[in-house]
Amino acid sequence: MARNHRFRYRLLLLLIAFETTRRLTSADPNDEACLKNLRQNLEDPASNLRNWTSSVFSNPCSGFTSYLPGATCNNGRIYKLSLTSLSLRGSISPFLSNCTNLQSLDLSSNQISGEIPPDIQFLVNLAVLNLSSNRLSGEIPPQLALCAYLNVIDLHDNQLSGPIPQQLGLLARLSAFDVSNNKLSGQIPTYLSNRTGTFPRFNASSFVGNRGLYGYPLQEMMKGKGLSVMAIVGIGLGSGVASLMISFTSVCIWLRITEKKMAEEEGKISQSMPDY
Repeated sequence: MARNHRFRYRLLLLLIAFETTRRLTSADPNDEACLKNLRQNLEDPASNLRNWTSSVFSNPCSGFTSYLPGATCNNGRIYKLSLTSLSLRGSISPFLSNCTNLQSLDLSSNQISGEIPPDIQFLVNLAVLNLSSNRLSGEIPPQLALCAYLNVIDLHDNQLSGPIPQQLGLLARLSAFDVSNNKLSGQIPTYLSNRTGTFPRFNASSFVGNRGLYGYPLQEMMKGKGLSVMAIVGIGLGSGVASLMISFTSVCIWLRITEKKMAEEEGKISQSMPDY
C-alpha cells in the first residue's frame, strides 16, 4: 500500500516536471499568432527581421531566453518587443493583441503607417506604448484607456488626427504622455492638463505642433505670445496717434498763419480804397 502511494507521488512529480518543461520549451499559441501576424504586416527593406521566421515563432522563448531579435521573454512568454529604428514599413497587426503577456511595446522611429489598432486594449498588462516617429494616421483609439497599467504613451511625430480621447485622462498610472507634432484638434482633456501643485500634469511640450489643439496648458503659452502681439499693436497704435496729433497741430498752426495773412491783406485793401 505504501509502495503504491510512493509510486503515485513520484508519477505526479514527473508529470508536473514534464508539463513545466513543455511550457518553457514550447510557444504559447497566442504568442505564435501574435508574432506571425506582426511580421506579415511589416515590411523589412533592411532585412533586420531576417530571423523572424515561422520555425522560431513556434518556439521563440526558452524560459527567460529569447530567440528573436528585439523580443524579451519572461517565463516562456513574450514580455517585451522593441523594434526601434529599423526602417520598418507596413502597418501594426491587430493580432498583436494575442501577446497577452506583453508589458512593453516600442516600434518608434520607423516608417510604419496606417491606424493604431483598437485591439491593443486587450494587452491588459501593457505599461509602455511607444509608437513615436512613424507615419501613423487616423484617431487615437479611446480603447487604450482599458490598458489600466499604462505608464507611458508616446505618439509624437506622426500624422494622427481628431481629438485626444477624454478617457486617457483616467489612466491613474500615466506618468509620461506625448502627442506633439501631429494633426490633432479639439480641447485638451481636463484630466491630462490638471495642475499638480503649481505645475500641470503634462506641460505644453506634450501637445505642441497640433494646430487644432487648444486649452490649458497650451493657452498659457499662447497668452505669452498674445502679450507680445498686443505690445506690438499698442506701439503701432501709439505711433499712429502721435503722428496724427503732430499732423493736426501743424494744420492748426498753418490755418492761423493763413488767416492772419488774409486779415492783413484785407486791411491794406480797405485803406487804399477811396471814400464815396
